[in-house]
Amino acid sequence: MSGRAPVADWASDFDPLDPRWIENPYPIWQELRQKCPIAHTDRFTGVYFPSRYEHVRAIAYDPEHFSSRRVFIREGRPPLAPAPPITSDPPAHRAERKVLLPAFTPAAIQKLEPRARALCRELLERLSGKDACDGTVDYAEEIPARLTARMLGISEDAGDLFRRWIHEFFELSMTDISIVPRVIGEVAAFFDEAIARCRKTQGDDLISYLIAARMDGEPLSNAHINGTLRLLLFAGVDTTWSAIAVSLWHLATHEDDRKRLVAEPDLLPTAIEELLRAYAPSTLAREVVKETKIGGCVFKEGEMVMLAYGAANRDPEAFPDAERVVIDRAENRHAAFGLGIHRCIGSTLARMEMRVALEEWLARFPDFVLAPGAEVKWSAGTVRGPRRLPLMLGPR
Repeated sequence: MSGRAPVADWASDFDPLDPRWIENPYPIWQELRQKCPIAHTDRFTGVYFPSRYEHVRAIAYDPEHFSSRRVFIREGRPPLAPAPPITSDPPAHRAERKVLLPAFTPAAIQKLEPRARALCRELLERLSGKDACDGTVDYAEEIPARLTARMLGISEDAGDLFRRWIHEFFELSMTDISIVPRVIGEVAAFFDEAIARCRKTQGDDLISYLIAARMDGEPLSNAHINGTLRLLLFAGVDTTWSAIAVSLWHLATHEDDRKRLVAEPDLLPTAIEELLRAYAPSTLAREVVKETKIGGCVFKEGEMVMLAYGAANRDPEAFPDAERVVIDRAENRHAAFGLGIHRCIGSTLARMEMRVALEEWLARFPDFVLAPGAEVKWSAGTVRGPRRLPLMLGPR
């Protein structure tokens, strides 16, 4: 990425891999919102970037012109790799999404909370006696990776493999599309083996659930199950660990908010919604399949659109004092989990993981701060969050 040409004009040549965007995109988004609310770049074979809530919402609710068959931008167009329902458009989308809903109800997610809490405590126990740690590597990354593996009925040790695939698929493949079919092939082979095992001995896990599920009275194909499992892996792990890690980063760098949450733990659910609004990790994409106009901008067929929900969430026309994190913000209809028919089906799971992770961390390390002179490394690509987060754990 260091060899990429620097951006001269964010409105006509923006680049989400530019170091300035990676480090701190918020001032860039604010500038675009004021001067050019729908930016465009010829990079990545042509991409639009709406920075206002109303425009992001309009695109998300318009599958006729904006298809979800490609949900990531890359330098090129790799072959389509269906991961239903996130890559599906109407009319197929509705039935594919409906199949998954029972597995992500609040009651279903509540059953996972004891393991989530035990896992957090195990991870925190490893830090016992230490003065410092990496909040991402030692804690945030582990939680959704291991819990997702448990949901699928496979070894929690698979979390290490998940992290490698996620880094390759979301970051490295943006500029090298040859990585995409390799990673998808590896993931498919991994899940094919898991599906075959579950067909022989079904259990109380998500793979067994999908094997038993019916859509329009028919069982799901192996390819459908495999694609859905890839979706659950790619959509549910990186986003959640990024949300946990950026929450730790915020609390490590905002002493008043940290101290208030320690003193008022009942405020945590409200604070989580604000942290999701302010630091929404996900940026998905749409492919323009029919020319249309939004906000005075013509969207040309064949190009892509970046839907940065974090940009929508910082639009002052949608949220008062939008650039400031207000942990007791009362009204907060943020778009961190997306908008429209593809709103995140795993939002209840993500919220539970964030709440438990922060509850347990604050109970164990109420006085943590960013390590002096620390260099926080932020991810580049579709999901934004700290990849390296050096913390001092403070008195215990």
